[in-house]
Amino acid sequence: MPEWLKVVLDNLPALLKGAVSTLQLTSLSVLIGLAIGTFVGMGRLSRHRAFRYPASIYVEFIRGTPLLVQLFLVYFGLPELGLRFDRFTAAVVTLGINSGAYVAEIVRAGIQSVPRGQYEAARSLGMTHGQAMLYVILPQAFRNILPALGNEFIALTKESSLATVIGTVELMRSAQYIVSRTFLSFPVYGGVALIYFLITFTLSRLVRFAESRLRV
Repeated sequence: MPEWLKVVLDNLPALLKGAVSTLQLTSLSVLIGLAIGTFVGMGRLSRHRAFRYPASIYVEFIRGTPLLVQLFLVYFGLPELGLRFDRFTAAVVTLGINSGAYVAEIVRAGIQSVPRGQYEAARSLGMTHGQAMLYVILPQAFRNILPALGNEFIALTKESSLATVIGTVELMRSAQYIVSRTFLSFPVYGGVALIYFLITFTLSRLVRFAESRLRV
């Protein structure tokens, strides 16, 4: 057996453990991003400036600054203001906030894709604005934006590798530890690339399955 293959197989449990951490990191970030994005996306469409302007500022600022800078601001900058997070929490918070800005635009586009008549019909039935959005508009919008949301979550899975710069132990960090011991970069990072591919490929298939079910 080649030496590089033996190294990869011997360290496979550590890489898989790192992959689990990556999935945990991404899953929590997705939940935060989806929650933020839904409210901010509706805020972007609000008639009230008190909701629309802060939502627009948030989206433009987050989308206009690098994720790496945001990670440094949360992990290294906030402690100076008295707010301190551990590495994993800082990564989850940053990725969630970052994803929320992109999800907000996806949600906004999804809501606008629903015919205006649907909202007017709901209001004519006696629903409040909140009820019309929750029970009529958002379910239809979610079906329309599911492919875009799936792409955003897949991209977030890959972007989670940036968390390694603040010391978060995930798949990429685990690979760095292995490389520092074995000095075999190509096979280890090649294995990491394969694991990321398997994760994103599986997620894309799950999104397609959910999309086909909703279409039915």
